[in-house]
This record gives sequence, C-alpha cells and structure tokens, in this order.
Amino acid sequence: MARHLITSAIPYINGIKHLGNLVGSQLPADLYARYLRGRGHEVLFLCATDEHGTPAELAAAKAGKPVEQYCAEMHDIQSEIAKGFRLSFDHFGRSSSPQNHRLTQHFAGRLADAGLIEEVSEKQVYSNADGRFLPDRYIEGTCPNCGYDKARGDQCENCTKQLDPTDLIEPRSAVSGSTDLEVRETRHLYLRQSSMRDDLNAWIDAKKDWPILTTSIARKWLNDGDGLQDRGITRDLDWGVPVKKGEADWPGMEGKVFYVWFDAPIEYIACAQEWVDAGKGQDWERWWRTDKGAEDVTYTQFMGKDNVPFHTLSFPATILGSGEPWKLVDYIKSFNYLNYDGGQFSTSQGRGVFMDQALDILPADYWRWWLLSHAPESSDSEFTWENFQTSVNKDLADVLGNFVSRVTKFCRSKFGEEVPSGGTPGPDEAALIETLTSRIRAYEGHMQAMEVRKSANELRAIWVAGNEYLQSAAPWATFKDDPEKAAGQVRLALNLIRLYAVLSAPFIPDASAAMLKAMQTDDDSWPDDVSAALSTLAPGHAFTVPDVLFAKITDEAREDCQARFSGTRD
Repeated sequence: MARHLITSAIPYINGIKHLGNLVGSQLPADLYARYLRGRGHEVLFLCATDEHGTPAELAAAKAGKPVEQYCAEMHDIQSEIAKGFRLSFDHFGRSSSPQNHRLTQHFAGRLADAGLIEEVSEKQVYSNADGRFLPDRYIEGTCPNCGYDKARGDQCENCTKQLDPTDLIEPRSAVSGSTDLEVRETRHLYLRQSSMRDDLNAWIDAKKDWPILTTSIARKWLNDGDGLQDRGITRDLDWGVPVKKGEADWPGMEGKVFYVWFDAPIEYIACAQEWVDAGKGQDWERWWRTDKGAEDVTYTQFMGKDNVPFHTLSFPATILGSGEPWKLVDYIKSFNYLNYDGGQFSTSQGRGVFMDQALDILPADYWRWWLLSHAPESSDSEFTWENFQTSVNKDLADVLGNFVSRVTKFCRSKFGEEVPSGGTPGPDEAALIETLTSRIRAYEGHMQAMEVRKSANELRAIWVAGNEYLQSAAPWATFKDDPEKAAGQVRLALNLIRLYAVLSAPFIPDASAAMLKAMQTDDDSWPDDVSAALSTLAPGHAFTVPDVLFAKITDEAREDCQARFSGTRD
C-alpha cells in the first residue's frame, strides 16, 4: 500500500463553475483518487474554495452581502455541488480559514528571513469615490489602440493590446463608475522569484515524466524574454490574509493583505490541517512535511493549463524558499480547455452548462462519463449536445446498461433471482478471460499513468468484450438444448456485472453502486486474478434486477438543451 496526496486546483468563490472548470481539475483528480483507493492505497484528496481578492469583494457587493457572508454561502453551495458530482474529497476547505491565515503569514516570515522578499515602491490608480486602490483590471476606459470603450487597465479584450491604466482614455472605476481617479504611490512586497530561477529550472528539468503541456508552460515563463520575473505578493485590499511576518506586524504594510495567488496554493497545506481540526483525520504533517513522514508520499496536482505557472514556479518558490522540509509536488497533470458548441464556455455570458444546471438535467454519472472520456489532455476538446447524446446512448445505455439488463432479466426468467449452478467453462469462457485480463492490465496502466481518455476507451472495450461474449454464447438459444451450459454462461455474465461495477467505480460511481446492490454484494475487491474474480458470486447467491441504469437521451431533450444553454443564464 502506497500513500498518495492529491490536490485539485481550488475553484474561485465568485459563482458556480461550468463543466469546463470541472473537467480541468476536480473531476480527473477524483477519478485518480477513486482508482487508487480501489487498489488499496492510502489517499488524502484535498480541495477548497479560493476566497480572497477583488473579484470576491465585487461579487459580494453585487449580491448585496458582506464578503464574509457571501464567501461562506458560496462555499456551502460549491461543496454541495461537488457532492452532487460525487467528488470524493477527504476535505473541502476554505482559503479564508484561520489555518491558512497563520500558514501564509508563516511562509512570508520565512521568505523574508531568507532575503527573498523585497519592498518596492510603485504607482497605482486610486479611486477617491471608492476609497481604495484599484487593480488594473478594475479600471475601464477607451482603448487608445482600437477605440473599444470597455477596455480594462491591463488589456483590451477587443484588440488584445496590453495596456497600463494610464494608457486608457477617460478611465473610470469598474467598481463604482467614478472618474475621480488619481495616481498615488504605494509600497508592496515582491517575492524575488528571479533569484530562484536556476533552482526552479533544475527542478523542472528533473521532471522527465511530466506532461509536455506542463513543462512547456513552465519553461516559457522561466526562459522567454527577460525570464522569470519577481512578483508582487501584497495588495491594498480589506479582504484577505493580513500582511504579517510570521506572528509579528510588518512595519509599513499596515492595512494590506497578501495577494490571492500567494495564499491560495498554501491552502493546499492548510486544508490538511483543517481536515484534522474538523475531526476527519489525524497528523496532517505526515502528509506535508518530509521530516514527519511525508518522504514516502507521492503528491499529484490536477489543474487547467492557466494555473500551471503558479504551481510550477510561484508555489514551489515559496516552498523551496522557506528552507523548511515541506513536500513538493511529484507530478502535475494539466489539461487544455473544454470549449462549448463552437465557442467558449462563458461564466459572464452564461454560455454553456454550469455544474448546478447539469445536475438538474441528468444524474452525475452521465456527465462524468462524457467529460472524462473526452478530457482535453493533448489538445482542447469541444462539448456538443450531439456528441454528448451519442456517447451516453451508445456507451452507457447500449453497451453497459443493456448488458446488465439482458443478463439479469434472462436469468430471472429461466433460473430465478439467484446465480444458477451447472455448466463448466469452455474455450469461449477461457478466451474471454484472456481478453479481459489483457485489457484490465492495460486499463490499470493507463489509470496509473493518469491517461484519462485512454482509460475510458479501455474500460469501454472491457464492457464491449462482455457484450460480444453474450452475443456469441447466446444463452437464450443455448437454454433450449442445453440448460446446464446456459446456466454456466449466465453465471459468468452475472459475475461480469460485479466485475464491471468494480472497474467502473472511478468513472461512474453511482452506477457502480447500483450494480453491486443488484448483485447483493459488498465485495468490491480488485480483479488481480480475473478468472477468480469471475467466480466470486457462487451458485445460489441471490440478486435482483436493477432499474434501468441509463436512460437514453431523446432528440427532443437534446434540442431543448441546445436552445437553453446557448448564451443566457438567469
């Protein structure tokens, strides 16, 4: 039994996420965690809500609520949605937790003592009406390049030109709309990442097994242009982790908070302490400190490609720079983007399917299967309702669901609701066991390598093999002349249902549970020996015919969804 620490990129607090966010981090992380648990490994799977920064403040203001209340409510909503998708987090924490406050301040103190933090004086736009400094993206105005009147202070969305707030014509606050702005001087803390460039380069170079997507993004930030830049880690905001040097005040930094990108990854560690403090586990440091047991932990992170720079450079710089024996990530599985029906998912425009809406339309397994079997690993992928309908109907309803239904109903009609006795395995059964053994070993290899789409393809092939055997053996025909032989065929097929439940659990946990319940067994042991696994349910073992595992998606339902999710959200 090995020990595996798994973290998913933590979702931002300002609203419900869409399916593209789900498949880019949380869902494949859950797949891997479920698989490892199924193989008997010790797993700690952590996630949290990312709660600090200006967007959280603005979202709270729009909702007419104090930011603390808004974040608490949104955390509860995101937690419930995660449960709805059967995401098996050991703990779903909050970056605003007291544990993360203390740990973030601790790391800042260690980095300061190591000479890796520098105070920098800079000029920023201040809104007199709002009584606050404004981040660049919360200043709007007319683009001097193309004339677009809603350009942001960091970039024009229309022509993509990079901008400074002072470049904008008639700039205004995106918070209040006020044009009463002025440039003021302020001081901030910068993490001296550039001084750690060689260490980070060597660390990345040693990761020979990482996805090219992950390492190429890291190397681009390390080496392109002027190379890795120092980065500001404080902001003039009210909501966030107050700037402290460990437990001590930081002179000149009064009223400032740490920038959200600095404290958010530290929440991975703090989340483990939250897990213990919530009474769910013990000794969180054995997962995170190599001097306290974490040297034998394999740590894997899952994230979309936009999060790669923070996890390959900034967070490791924090860990390494602290000089303390914290666990560094062993493997980063990154994903491209999932696009929606010819365009992009858009939270602001309501274009695409959001996680809460998806669960109102169909159960979690339908979405889990499609998203994972089409995961955007080597390139961006696209969700279309036609493809979703086809995949669900063919893979889940026709292949898996139909197999379970045919076998259980036929057995009930000819032998009753128990595993029949009689018959001995022959060449066809031996050939099936050989095929399944080969495919299951391949499935294990793909799952261990976190090759999500290949794993899904192999699992579907395992389902297909059972269908092909059933079609070839044709127990309904065999029964007429040789009831004993038919009994043996059906007994094998009933055991296949239990086998499918075990293998499919990481992808479709609800259907897996339904299959085990129908077979009236709690035995979810992994099929290391396929032949033995296919005789687990002995003659006389009772079963029930389950309800339909997967209902087909009709053309009418598909067309309705296409219209509903084309670009509006209530």
